[in-house]
Amino acid sequence: MTAFQDHVAARRYHQDFPDAEGEDRRVWAEYVARGKTRVILHVEAAPALRGTGAASTFMQSLAEHARAEGLKLEPICSYAMLWLKRHPEYADVVG
Repeated sequence: MTAFQDHVAARRYHQDFPDAEGEDRRVWAEYVARGKTRVILHVEAAPALRGTGAASTFMQSLAEHARAEGLKLEPICSYAMLWLKRHPEYADVVG
């Protein structure tokens, strides 16, 4: 697993995880910045990572990043919305 990264110019967060063969594959989220709020438009995992828990780990990294940076997350993506709803310990980052 690589470190969580924010590519500001591309408005994309991403993190790489090893697949079953050990190759790094990506989970990413596209966002729109509105001041200190990040509107999460879409979260997607590489097909080889689906069902492995990588997207959930990515979302945890995203929520922890938001908390550390003083950001709020406004999920439009249904996956991000559901993940945040299922993890009330991150309610403070939902805006």
